[in-house]
Amino acid sequence: MPKPIPPRMAAIAIKEPGGPEVLTLEEMETPAPGAGEVLIEVSAAGVNRPDIVQRKGFYPPPPGAPDTPGLEVAGNIVALGDPSGAFKLGDRVCALVTGGGYAEYCTAPAATCLPVPEHFSLIEAAGLPETFFTVWSNVFDRAGLKSGERFLVHGGASGIGTTAIQLAKAFGGQVAATAGSDAKCRKCLELGADLAINYNEQDYVEVIGREWGSVDVILDMVGGDYLARNVQCLSVEGRHVSIAFLTGSKVHLDFMPVMLKRLTLTGSTLRARDTAFKQAIAQNLAQNVWPLLESGAIKPVIDSALPLVQAAEAHARMESGGHIGKIILTTGNNS
Repeated sequence: MPKPIPPRMAAIAIKEPGGPEVLTLEEMETPAPGAGEVLIEVSAAGVNRPDIVQRKGFYPPPPGAPDTPGLEVAGNIVALGDPSGAFKLGDRVCALVTGGGYAEYCTAPAATCLPVPEHFSLIEAAGLPETFFTVWSNVFDRAGLKSGERFLVHGGASGIGTTAIQLAKAFGGQVAATAGSDAKCRKCLELGADLAINYNEQDYVEVIGREWGSVDVILDMVGGDYLARNVQCLSVEGRHVSIAFLTGSKVHLDFMPVMLKRLTLTGSTLRARDTAFKQAIAQNLAQNVWPLLESGAIKPVIDSALPLVQAAEAHARMESGGHIGKIILTTGNNS
């Protein structure tokens, strides 16, 4: 017999825009799944940079999304909005959601759920959706990275970075990564990077130029003056994808190299895209990436797992820049 779903649950609320201290554990109404949705009893939820931007008041949830932060979860399905769907009660899944992940229960579109890979804990599975959806969509679908091409990712020790290194390498790319310490650079090399550049000690433009000459694809989360410097690194017909702006979105750029090298400068966000768009990514991941996860060829890098009540500490750790890989929140539900 499935256990009853409580009418109320524990979840993290953002009292007001501010620092990590504005995250508080509160009691809220347990959501119910609508058509095409499932209800997940959350065991673990990933912490991501957009959660911090939301907490600061600069990234409001899209219409209809919960105010509770959290863009990825893993756990057991305990209710179905559509009994004829692909999943059944009791299935272990991880899911990309538009919000609501920092909670004991979370609804998710069935289309953005994926089965927990064989032999994975739910903590490990919670570190998959946001970064794997993002990297696949931007590096492979948008930038079209091909086997044999050279790829540069900034923030190589982050959740996105550790995912991008492994996926680019698994599909035949040569990989360079920047990171802020020697320890982080060593981790990038362990994950398969061919070059790891400590940006506090070396100029990545100079290193790329000396070692490779140029790169074909860049995934950038820094913004600011990195954009002009990235353009210097790109080869003819190179592609540059922006997915975040840690140092600002407004830049001064000489467009002559863009024209002369016929570069593509693009970018994207994922959270507000419709379910059909995300479903297409989920299908690509299931076909191309999940077998690599189940074989052990690639694996999410988990920095730490903290209880839900310590969400503020999790955010502070991410903002400190000391983490390598994913920070996870746990609820105490089955793992």
